[in-house]
Parts: sequence; C-alpha cells; structure tokens
Amino acid sequence: MRGALGGPRVLLRRLREVMAEPVSAQDRLDKIVVLIAANMVAEVCSVYVLRVDQTLELYATEGLNRVAVHLTVMSVDEGLVGHVAREAESLALSDAHAHPEFSYRPETGEEVYNSFLGVPILRGGNTLGVLVVQNRARRTYTEEEIEALQTTAMVLAEMIASGELTALAKPGAEPAVRRPLHLKGVALADGLGLGHVVLHEPRIQVVNVIADDVVKETARLDAAIGKLRHAIDLMLEDDGLSKAGEHRDILEAYRMFAHDRGWMHKMREAVLSGLTAEGAVERVQSDTRARMMRASDPYLRERLHDLDDLANRLLRELTGRRGAEREALPDNAILVARNMSPAALLDYDRTRIRGLVLEEGGTTSHVTIVARALGIAAVGQVENAAGLADQGDPVIVDGQAGEVHLRPPGDVEEAYAEKVRYRARRQAQYAALRTRPSVTKDGVHVDLNLNAGLLVDLPHIAETGAAGIGLFRTELQFMIASAFPRISEQLKLYRAVLDAAGDRPVTFRTLDIGGDKVLPYMRTVEEENPALGWRAIRLGLDRPGLLRSQVRALLRAGAGRELRLMFPMVAAVEEFDQAKAIVERELTHLRKHGHGLPEKVHVGAMVEVPSLLFQLDEILSRADFLSVGSNDLVQFLYAADRSNMRVADRFDPLSTAALRAFRMVAEAGIRHGKPVTLCGELASRPLEAVALAALGYRSLSVSPAAIGPLKATLLELDVAAARKVLLPLLEDRTGTANPRAALFAFARTCGLPL
Repeated sequence: MRGALGGPRVLLRRLREVMAEPVSAQDRLDKIVVLIAANMVAEVCSVYVLRVDQTLELYATEGLNRVAVHLTVMSVDEGLVGHVAREAESLALSDAHAHPEFSYRPETGEEVYNSFLGVPILRGGNTLGVLVVQNRARRTYTEEEIEALQTTAMVLAEMIASGELTALAKPGAEPAVRRPLHLKGVALADGLGLGHVVLHEPRIQVVNVIADDVVKETARLDAAIGKLRHAIDLMLEDDGLSKAGEHRDILEAYRMFAHDRGWMHKMREAVLSGLTAEGAVERVQSDTRARMMRASDPYLRERLHDLDDLANRLLRELTGRRGAEREALPDNAILVARNMSPAALLDYDRTRIRGLVLEEGGTTSHVTIVARALGIAAVGQVENAAGLADQGDPVIVDGQAGEVHLRPPGDVEEAYAEKVRYRARRQAQYAALRTRPSVTKDGVHVDLNLNAGLLVDLPHIAETGAAGIGLFRTELQFMIASAFPRISEQLKLYRAVLDAAGDRPVTFRTLDIGGDKVLPYMRTVEEENPALGWRAIRLGLDRPGLLRSQVRALLRAGAGRELRLMFPMVAAVEEFDQAKAIVERELTHLRKHGHGLPEKVHVGAMVEVPSLLFQLDEILSRADFLSVGSNDLVQFLYAADRSNMRVADRFDPLSTAALRAFRMVAEAGIRHGKPVTLCGELASRPLEAVALAALGYRSLSVSPAAIGPLKATLLELDVAAARKVLLPLLEDRTGTANPRAALFAFARTCGLPL
C-alpha cells in the first residue's frame, strides 16, 4: 500500500510557499494540484469549485485532460464529485466504477482510473468545492491519507473564500462562496434595511492554518482546552446557576462537549497533520457543522449551536480575543445573530443600525419588541444566517415580507432602493396625518395608543400623534438590567414616562415575567409548560415583596396626576382582588409616611386567559378598565404556543371563534360603562383593526410604526358598514364562515388602504 510522500506536514509547508508566490490564480491552482498529486502518490488530483448556479466546475487538474479545465461542469446531483459536494462528506473508493453514482465525462479521460478519493472543501460548514485524487490501480486509501487530503482542503477553502478565483470565472458562473442568496424567514418588525453585515458574535477568523512547530501547537491546544474547561466549571459554580434551569443545562452541555474524547482526538489529529491549533479547531468544527446541518434530527441541529459556541470560545482562548470589536460599526449596519437579548441590541449605537436578522426569534419575543421600538427592520427564523454571512457582506432586510437578500445582485438592490424611496413617500403621507383626530367616516372616534417599554420609545408619542401609551411593559427595564432595579431606578423611569406623555394617559402593566421572560439575575424554575406556569400576576402574588416595590414606585411616580396600572394574566377575580389589595396597602403606606399621592388611581386587568371571558361581569364590577392581550388570548384559546413556529400561524385570529371572544369583552365593557383597549400584534394590522372597530373597540394600542397606516385606514372606514359585513358571520353556525375573506373584499370595495 502506497502512502503520502513526506506526509501532510511537508505538503502543507510546500503549499504555504506556493500561496506566497506572486503568480496568477490559475498558475497557483495548477501548482497546488501537482504538489498534492506527488505527495499523495496519485496519478490524478483535481479541484472542482461550486458555482453560483449550484454546479461544479473543474478549475484545475493534474492527470486528467487539461482541455477539460473550465469546460467540465456538473450538477451537484451528478457523479461521485456531486455526491461529495452534496453530502459534505469524504468518499473513498477502490473501485469507483462500481458505485451507483459513478458518472463518466469523456472529455476528462478519467475512465482509466479505478480508485477515487474525494473530500469536500468546507468553510464554516458550507461546501465551496471538492478536492479529488485518483489512481489507476484499485487502491484502498488509508485514514491518514484521507485526513491529509481534508487538511489540504482547508488551504483551498481559504483561497476560494478570499475571492482570488473570481477572476477565472465567466459572468454568472462565479464561485458560490460569494453567491447571492435569497433567504426566507418570519417578518418580525416592519421596514426595509439596506446595509452591510455586522455579526453579533463574529467568528474568529483563522489566518494562519499551517503549523511551524507541531509540538508547540499541540501544547497550545491542550492549554486552551484546559482554560476553557476551567472557565465552564467556574460558571457552573456560580450561585446564580446553582439550581436547575435553562442556562445551567446549556453550560452542562458545554462541559460535556469540552470533555468529549472524540472531539479532543480529532483536533489533536488535525494538529499532527500539520495544522496550527486554531486551524485544527476550525477544521474539526467545519466538518462537524457540515454533517449536523444536514441532519434531520432537530435535537442534533440544536446541539450544533452549542458546538459552534464552544469552538468559538476555544478560538478566543487561543487568540486571546475576548469579545467582538464594536467601535467600527458602519453607518448602515445590519446585525446578524443566532439570537439576541434586548439588552444586547440596546448595547449597539442604534442610530447606525438599519436591520436585524436572527436564526431564531419570534414575532412576540422581546428582542422583536425592542427592534420595533427602535424602528429597525427585523426578520427571524432565517436558517444558518450567521453561518452564511460574512462580516461586511452587502445585505437587504425586508421586514414586511420576512425575506433577506444576502449579497444581492444589482437589479435586486436597485428594486429595493426604489421601495425605500416609496416607503419614505408613504411615511411623509402618514406624518401629515399626525395631528388629525382618529375619527372614521361615520364619526366614530378610535383612540390609537402606543405600546412601549423603554425610554427610547418616548419620542414616538409626539412623532406619531398617539393618544397616549396604552401598554407600558415595565418588565423590559428588568430584562435589560444586570441586577434587580432598585425602587429609585424604577421611580426615575416611570416619572420620565409620565413627563414625556404630558397630559396623555399612560397605562403601566405590572411585571409580566416568568415563562419565556427570564431575568438573567433571577433563579429560574424549570417547568414543563412555562407559558401556563408560574408567571406574571401569579409570580407577583407569590412574591408580594416584588409586586409591592413596583406598585410603590408607580404610585410615587404618579404623585399629583392620574395613574393607570393593570395586572397581567389574571385568570380569576380572586387574583385581581389580592392584587388590588396590595395597591390599597401601598397607598396607605405612602399616606402614613407623607408622600404625595396620585390624584386618582385607575386599576385594570388584562384579559389574556380564557377563563376570564366567563367572569367578565364580576371583573368589571371591580376593575376600572380592561385591556385585551390578544397575543396570549389567541394562544390560549387555540392551545397553540406562539413561540412554536410549527403551530404559531396555524389558527387565524380573524376566525369566528377568536372574534366572538373579542366581541364578548367589548360588549361587556359597553354594558358596564368601562373602557376596553386591545393591545397586541392583532391591532397593528389595518384589516384586523377594521374588524376590531366593527366589534366595538374604541381604543387600540400598537407599535409606533403601525399608527400611521392604521389612522389612514380608519379615516376612510365606515364602521356601521363594516358591522353589517362582520356581525352576521359571527352568528353563522355552519362552521364555513370566513370573516377574513369577507372583510378583505369589503375593504377592497370601499378602497380602504391596507
């Protein structure tokens, strides 16, 4: 059995010399295949590059007919080379002709070669091409030879990624590493963003992959792994993580991977083949990522994120880089991340951010809420976005369609530039409506309020002409803080909100934490179904000190003015009674200690739990007002987790069942003479707002960007006519009524802007 002459270390040293030579890209590739063939004792060595049209082109060869270079092109579904590219796995065959996917190309003259070894050229788990060696004899390639060729492929990956080969390509057939990509996801925040990629957690770029001293590199790798393990152990010993919870589970997974012998062995083998410690980590993770990206098991795909993070942590130990440099944020930054907390987004200079792309993220996640508040176009559920994008790549974020164009061609870029100009004209039209009362054609007044939660939201009150703040999410201050906010800090925020609103009403929602809203400094409780668990008012009543401190801060902030506060997720009137008693107790405390008091305190409840639909008369005899939280109410009505993308859009909130529930609340409010507001994503869409107005809602609370479009629609709406269309459908008992279709047809007939 023949082996590699001189071994992979000699080959890598020779390759480094070739890479440094001042020659053309084609000459460099031609020299590389000659070197590899000689080192591998192979009669053929060929490099195939994946093109933008998802075909593989022969870019260089030693042994096959040279006339086939740049002439032979094959699909990724064709032949053994296509198999390697498609599966991103090495393929070693002693009798290639016997393989069912063998495909013969006469122009190459490869029919005389029996044995075949192909390895994918990978970068970040993405296939850039295929490196192949062949022999006439039926040769069994050893594990060492396969390892050597995989190591060599890393050098070619960097050459392709650098763009050096682009000059060799015909227009429209450039290497796929820089190909335009049209990625689809879920629309999170409306808007269009044109700019350049800024990776939230940028991958460490490995510059030097070829080792000078293998012994030294092995020692560096072992030392870095030791430091990584120690750092994970320290985090696990932290008091805040001493009990079970999601964060601890992640760190336990990190510790398991960091002690995995297979992972260690692969990296050490890669170093022994001639790579630097950094190159070894990059090589092993790229191979692992390529395999796991193609796995059908969602558990394995989730573990890929853990391994990516662990590899990046290890690279930071090796390079001494502890965090991302953010000083050079461009003027038109598009942030790309697997996921991001609200605090992390607010850490950036928001005046420079034009868009946000997330691999995760849902329409009601808190980073989405912050993105909307900042007016940042955002798209979530974009698979492998952080792996496909490189720092500085041009990118377009379409927050309305839920699409991302990475490295867009010129015609797409120009089309979106025109869309941006059109949106600017529309925004100018909406701005002209700012001071007009929100009154329908038949004289019905519908208040349009803002949803808010941060100081950055406050300028939107004046900018939009909102009637007030219909929902102030007090938990956002807690979620972005590193420690529990003191009463003085809460008091400062609430006063600032009331001052900014002036004489416009502000409705504060008490802490809605728990479930998916985890405070980083608060011990979490592991629950099977957190959305239905210990959260919101339940947590507040069980931890009365937490609720009392917040109520005290709100009451002090409201001194001398009217204060509106409401409790979230009330499921029974008894809960409301207990919470209202806390408000009375705090008022007594403030009087006793000589503090100023609000002129009047309005206490309300959120209708989010279906059980409250059957206690409306009881709750309205106690509450001063109600707010419908449509996000949770629809979720609980249909038992469909809104954070689960498989079922989140399964049921239509404009179905007869949901609309009947909304009508129940509106009619109960009218019956008791108590105001009812609907706050939630539902109210932010013009067609849905038409339905709500027809049901009797006279107050909506929405995101800042939604106020202009909603006002434009309401000004043209005849509510009485809409009621004639909608209400009969709610009495239909056939189960075939389609309110959405009927309302859409009505809107088109009336010329309503939607």
